[in-house]
Amino acid sequence: MTHALKYHHFKTLHQQEQPLQLYNIWDAGSAKALEATGTQAIATSSAAVAMAQGYEDGEYMPFADLLRTAQQIATCSDLPCSVDFEAGYTQSDKELAANTRALLEAGVIGINFEDWDKSESKLRLAEEQTARIRAIKQTSDTLDLPLFINARTDLFLRESNPNNHQNLLEEAIERAHAYKEAGAECFFAPCLNDPALIKELCEKSPIPINIMMMEGAPTKAELAELGVKRISFGFAPYLEAMAGIKKAARAFMA
Repeated sequence: MTHALKYHHFKTLHQQEQPLQLYNIWDAGSAKALEATGTQAIATSSAAVAMAQGYEDGEYMPFADLLRTAQQIATCSDLPCSVDFEAGYTQSDKELAANTRALLEAGVIGINFEDWDKSESKLRLAEEQTARIRAIKQTSDTLDLPLFINARTDLFLRESNPNNHQNLLEEAIERAHAYKEAGAECFFAPCLNDPALIKELCEKSPIPINIMMMEGAPTKAELAELGVKRISFGFAPYLEAMAGIKKAARAFMA
């Protein structure tokens, strides 16, 4: 498929009755393994990509390494590929545009883009994040290479007490609307696990909602009933794969 066809196919997968399930991968080998299962799209986990190359999550890995991994995945697989871009690997709007361009030219058709500011250890103001999303969208439009932006909010992830998540829902809904106006086509709320809050977010968001499977989260069937359109797994698949290697190695060396 052409870049445009991959993008449109990926976008359509967010409009089905059943949620799109993205079992996140970290390199070309894991992408090929997943492709063999019949999956319809591929998405990376930033933590898994970083850990697979010996780095911690959180943009400690150089962008050049992420780009090389993205190129290898896009080259080895014909499936639509979405990459976890974290916060763009830069504070500069100029470099953000350049990094976006590089991913697009590598064959990436989608990204996760988060609103956490690592340099300040705080959530970006909604106005600042929408400006950054617009910069990404403008780069995509200028190149005439469509890009599916999954706008991630760290509102719930950074609040460790789930009892306080209710107090954050209104802001999350406001951010979903703002990010959509800036060019985002999906809204990712990791660590939001309360079924009632997920349902309300799905009902009030102008774009599809992405929820991450994790301990305490509703089941896949329950998420579908709540209105979730995209389910991702984060770096759990990487941890499971590494645990399998350790188990096999220990058994072999016993």
